[in-house]
Amino acid sequence: MIKTFESTREAFGETLVKLARKDKDIVAVAADTSKSMLTTLLEKEFPDRAIEVGIAEQNMMLVAAGLASCGKKVFATSYSVFTSMRAIEQFRTFIAYPGLNVKVIAGLGGFSAGIEGVTHLGLEDLGIIRCIPGVTLITAADSITASRAITGLSKMVGPAYLRIGRDPSPVVFSEEDEFEIGKARVVLDFGNDIVIFANGAVLHTAIEAAERLKKDGILVKIVEVHTLKPLDEEGIIRYAKECKSILTVEEHNIIGGLYSAVSELLSNKYPKRIEFIAVKDEFTESGLPDRLREKYGLSVSNIVEKSKSIYQKGM
Repeated sequence: MIKTFESTREAFGETLVKLARKDKDIVAVAADTSKSMLTTLLEKEFPDRAIEVGIAEQNMMLVAAGLASCGKKVFATSYSVFTSMRAIEQFRTFIAYPGLNVKVIAGLGGFSAGIEGVTHLGLEDLGIIRCIPGVTLITAADSITASRAITGLSKMVGPAYLRIGRDPSPVVFSEEDEFEIGKARVVLDFGNDIVIFANGAVLHTAIEAAERLKKDGILVKIVEVHTLKPLDEEGIIRYAKECKSILTVEEHNIIGGLYSAVSELLSNKYPKRIEFIAVKDEFTESGLPDRLREKYGLSVSNIVEKSKSIYQKGM
């Protein structure tokens, strides 16, 4: 049972400083989010390498593009709803199109911004960014994954987008667990009745559901698909072949995210029915993140119920 909770935002801030100590070209740009996204840690140690542009996300992207064009390794930080929507033209045209070395760290992803109101809920961001060519797209399940992803991205050249959360969240992995950008990984393997592809903040929920299902004789394999682009096509097809049924679980609008990515792949290369748990194509309410996840079906009980239905139907 998961008992440790850590903040993915803190993981970002702390990892950024560690990387900056070894690489003088690493800089950060924030849009009135330096305190929230903890680029203040970088500013404290390297004040000339942390830039705050105020409530101006579009300008943040352009400043990041300018710095990257001069050889800097830029981390641009704000909330996912703003990085993927308010500043999308600037990210697409001035960062992604020329392939500049800017890593967008998108905080308060999914329901983690629930108490800020519906305007701050980023449930469409991954689908929006996935449409943009040449962008590495990752969603972190915990602080360990966030830190590993940031470290990995710092070594890559080109645009990237990493979704992280807000408050302390369950730690799923350990420092010893392997992580590779672009490679799905088996998190738990009880058997091949159902493979659950999951990512982000609800990965731990899928794990708990699998543990309950095992008690009822339903053996589940949990595969984390942290990188939505480039997608691990070989891995996903392999797990789909191994298991009788497929279920995707994600904290995202049903359109454009994990379910869409897996469906697009398998429909072309290994046709097989896929069931899903995601947020319906609708605007949601605001509230406490855990209560919102429960309301919109991202709960242990709903995953268990859906899995039992799949198992009984032999889908």
